[in-house]
Amino acid sequence: MKKTRILAICRFVLLVIVAVIIGVRVYTWNAESLAGNRMPMPFGYGMAVVLSGSMEPTMTKGDLIVVRETDAFSHGEIIVFQDGQSLVVHRIIDMYEDSVTTKGDANNTSDEPIDISNIKGKVIFKIPFIGNVINYIKTPIGTTIVIALAIFLLEFPRYLEKQKDAEEIEKIKEEIRKLKNENEH
Repeated sequence: MKKTRILAICRFVLLVIVAVIIGVRVYTWNAESLAGNRMPMPFGYGMAVVLSGSMEPTMTKGDLIVVRETDAFSHGEIIVFQDGQSLVVHRIIDMYEDSVTTKGDANNTSDEPIDISNIKGKVIFKIPFIGNVINYIKTPIGTTIVIALAIFLLEFPRYLEKQKDAEEIEKIKEEIRKLKNENEH
């Protein structure tokens, strides 16, 4: 009984995780496609994947970064800003009243000054290489694999339980047959 309850709780937790992943994916897809917002910031935080080597060695291609929305920036901070339909992760090298100049750590030249309103936020931490996994999950085959894996993880324990229950029922039926045979003789 205890094992069944643990499996039910695990199934529920897994279902919630899958629902959150799918919900976040639908939310970000809507923000990107309908509003042109490449990095939605629900609750003031967002995530992005580093797509180039312009910030090496500080950040490498495939790192997942977490960004916090803020209005206060300082010289030397790493920020994320939207440049057209692209997100750029660079370091602030100069600050002006309504704009900043940025530069990738690995770049030789600085970027054109950008308006502060284009800044999504500052990078608060990174998780190396996890971005590669997230980019793969965003592909149609990756999404299909995640959904199939979730269904498998949800249904396989249930299948095992049903098989175990069927075996127990068969044992009970066999016992009943034995008892009937004993009573008949």
